[in-house]
Parts: sequence; structure tokens; C-alpha cells
Amino acid sequence: MSVVGVPGAVTQAHHEEWARVVASLTRRFGDLDIAEEAAAEAFATAVGRWAADGVPPNPGAWLTTTANRKAIDRIRRENKRDDKQQEAQLLYDDDPREPPDAIGDERLRLIFTCCHPALAMETRVALTLRMVAGLTVAEIARAFLVQETAMGQRITRAKAKIKAARIPYRMPSAEDLPARVSGVLAVLFLVFNEGYLATGPDTDPVRHDLTAEAIRLTRLIRALLPDDGEVAGLLALMLLTEARRTARVSASGELVTLVEQDRGTWDAGLIAEGHRLVRERLAAGVAPGRYQILAAISAVHTSARDVRDTDWWQVVALYDQLVRLDPSPIIALNRAIAVAELDGPEVALAAVDRLEDKLAGYHLYHATRADLLRRLSRGQESRAAYDTAIELAGNTAEIAYLTRRRDQLG
Repeated sequence: MSVVGVPGAVTQAHHEEWARVVASLTRRFGDLDIAEEAAAEAFATAVGRWAADGVPPNPGAWLTTTANRKAIDRIRRENKRDDKQQEAQLLYDDDPREPPDAIGDERLRLIFTCCHPALAMETRVALTLRMVAGLTVAEIARAFLVQETAMGQRITRAKAKIKAARIPYRMPSAEDLPARVSGVLAVLFLVFNEGYLATGPDTDPVRHDLTAEAIRLTRLIRALLPDDGEVAGLLALMLLTEARRTARVSASGELVTLVEQDRGTWDAGLIAEGHRLVRERLAAGVAPGRYQILAAISAVHTSARDVRDTDWWQVVALYDQLVRLDPSPIIALNRAIAVAELDGPEVALAAVDRLEDKLAGYHLYHATRADLLRRLSRGQESRAAYDTAIELAGNTAEIAYLTRRRDQLG
């Protein structure tokens, strides 16, 4: 492979193998810091070595072996004064210290470790996005709308707390699993969202590796908890969203909104599976949770053969139900977008403007305002809102779309 192709091979391997390498190191050495640092060093080493020697037939195995050596080197440096017998046991004992789990997936165990209830919810999400999804600290900071330095400190403290509290690297017991799963679902939802609309300016606008991994792990959790409504709801939501992935970005690299997408290109199989899960939850007769309602909203959208056939009354009714469960400003913003289709842009704009103090740093708040102002023929204000949205957006496809819409104002 040419030198030009090596960075692409390393990037692909990072997408496909990062979580597996980190999970393997965490199981062996029991230290997230060592696992992350050694994995990062292995990927950095791959850039030079693969350029000289060629990409190995099994990049994942090469990276895992190299990362293990990096970790051993670090431990040897740090353990010079420690008991040599203890060091030897740590370095060369590959036997798992826990009995095998019902589902033996290293990455799933890593998620449950990162999502331990001893950590605050936001910290669990951030740590998992870093350790499992392989997102950079900058990407995670953008997802949380915080400064990169603050996010880096949060992740560092989380790893230190796991080490100090000796939080085990294993699946929770059967009786503890239901209580632990909500935090894991929140993480998987954010991993999926980062893949579906990546925030990094130097990444692909849609990262199928992240959406596929989030779906795969959610399927594993559903196998563990087949009767959990929120697990089924999140899986349905992911499937119905993933079904539209190929229509999401144009050939020129511009975002294609739901209104403009070619619905004939949507994945009919994923839509059918998602609709079946939504119907199953409705038939259960149990009050739905957040993910089930979001899945139902997505089911309404994907049931319409044309955007003009969308049942906006039902969409708004579902958002009304969701707001009672989750009165977050993001949900209120999405509800306002649906309200615009029922009651007009002026009513929706009034609702959006009430969110300014909470969403001033969120690019979709300004993008929504820009569109509503455009529909109200308030071109100068719309242009200013587009400018702010473009400045805040990190996704290249979104920036291209917003720029074109702004320039169309004349």
C-alpha cells in the first residue's frame, strides 16, 4: 500500500478496532489509563511501521499485540521498586479473573465499567465516548457544549475514580443489570448520534462505524433484557434513523434534510424491524419511556411516503408526551420545529426564542431560528442566524447545507 493509503488504513483500523484494543488491555491490566495510553501509542506507531512494512493482514491483532507491549513497557518503568513476582503475574497472566459472562463481549463489559453508578451520568457518557467509541476529547466537548480543557479534566478524574474505587471490569449481576442499563442506553444513544451526524470537522460527516457499533451493542443488551421497553425503544429509534443514513448526505457532501431526502433510498428492512418493535411496545400496554416515544415519532416520519403525508398532529402529540418525561430544551426545540408545520413559523419562532438562554451555544438552535425567520421573510435576521449556526457547527455536511441556505437569501 502506498504511503498515501496508510493514513486511511490507520483511520479505518481506529474506527473498527479502537474499542476492541482498549477493552482487551483493560481486561488484562485493569487500568483505563494504561489501556488508553497504550492503545493510542499503538495507533501512532502503526503510521510509521505500516508505511515501511505494509499494512498487516490482521490490523486488529497487530494493534493489540503492539499495545500490549507498550503497556508492559510502561508498567515496567513504573514498577521498578515493586515486588517482581507481582509484576510478573500482572504482565504474563492472561487468564480472565472473572467467570465467563452470558454474553462474552469485551466492549460491552467496558461500557458497563465506564457507566458504573459511582460516576455522575455526564461523566459516564463522556468516559464511554472516549474509551469505547474512540472519540477525541474535542469531539466529546462539542457534543456536551463545554470547553475541551474542562472535558479532558472530567475524563481524567473519571478514570482516577474507577482506579481508586477498584470498580471491576465485568458485567453486572443479573439482579443489578436493570438498574445499570439506563446509563448505558444514554451512552449508546450519544454514540449513535455522534456517528449519524459527526461533530468533528476532520471526520466524515456520517460515521457508519459508530452507528453500527451502537446498534450492535444495543442488540446485545436487548438479548440480556428482552422485556425492557426502553432497550427495545432505543433499538427501534436507532434502526429507523439508520435506515435513512444513505440519504442523509448528497454526492457533493451536503446535508440532505428529512424534507428533501429521497425516501425510495431508505432501507426498507430496517424500517420494517423498527416499526415492528414500536408496535410491540404499544401492544404491551405499558407507559412508554423517552426512547420509546422518540422511536414512535421516528415511526410516524418513516411511515409517510411523502413529507406532505406526515401526520404532524401525531408528531406534536408525541412531543407533548415526551416533554412531560424530559423537559429538556433540546426536546422543546424539536417540538417547536413540528409545531411550525401545524401552527405556522410565527408561533414556532416564539417558542424557539424562549430557549435562547439555554441553547445560545447550540448550532441547531440558530439553524432552526434561521429557517423560521426565512419563512417569515425576515431575511436580514435569518442571515445573521445562519452565520451564527455556521460558526458553531462542526459537521462539514451541515456547514455546506447552512451556507447554501444562507446564500440563497440574496
